[in-house]
Amino acid sequence: MKLEMLRVFQTTAAQGSLARAAEALGRTPSAVSMMLLQLEQEVGGALFEAGRKSRLTPLGLLVLEESRRANEAFERSVGAIRRYATATGGLVRIAAVPSATIGLLPPVILRFRRERPDVRLEINDVDSASVRRRIENDEADIGIVSAAPENAGEGTLIERTPLGIVCRVGGPIDRAASEGRRDWALTELEPMIVNPLCGMVKNPAVEGLVLRSGLESRNTTALLAFVHAGLGATILPESAMRATGGALSFLQPDDPGAFRHLLKIRQTTRPAPPVVETFWQSLHALSPGD
Repeated sequence: MKLEMLRVFQTTAAQGSLARAAEALGRTPSAVSMMLLQLEQEVGGALFEAGRKSRLTPLGLLVLEESRRANEAFERSVGAIRRYATATGGLVRIAAVPSATIGLLPPVILRFRRERPDVRLEINDVDSASVRRRIENDEADIGIVSAAPENAGEGTLIERTPLGIVCRVGGPIDRAASEGRRDWALTELEPMIVNPLCGMVKNPAVEGLVLRSGLESRNTTALLAFVHAGLGATILPESAMRATGGALSFLQPDDPGAFRHLLKIRQTTRPAPPVVETFWQSLHALSPGD
């Protein structure tokens, strides 16, 4: 079975006829028909309903879905190869939690690009679980994840940031805080917008609100937009406030204090290319005590 067979099949299924598929592919209808027949022989069953290229059999539907995945994966691989080839100094793939992308990476990238403008950087902001999967699947060279203090040994510490309540300036929580309150029970004054960091706060008020919340997001930009729109309050690290421009308020309760650790992780099964090692060390330069 060849990838070209799947491409021809996918085009035929999309066009609904041999003639239109042949025109789209720049081939003769007989050549398209022959390749479809070869594919059916390979998979061991009919892909189209008898005499009709506009209706797929159940097997055809499965093959169509898998052909899309195969072609998309191939195109991604080709794109990655071409990008690497055109990046004269190499490529560094970074997967990071959104709050790190907003608050931590910009100055690091700025400094790195001044020193290595020939290197291509690819940044993907995803949640911590997705960062770990990308590292495991060799889809990223360096990962930045959020971790609770008890899991800080998973990687190398980059940043220890206080967690606090993010709310609207002038809203119920902000007004109560202006009167001297600094406790997690403030979260009960507005609806809670849940995100994974809420689980790092060991306080009964927060834990109860997390269970009852009707709104959740894993994206820092979305969380800040929701708070700004008046949908409620959330819990984020203080570093996330760098992107708010003063439109939102950050309150840091101490009953108990809560902290989020940013860790850098990478594969340990093979040596890192020199350019990846250079970027890794530029992140290490932000560690406490450096």
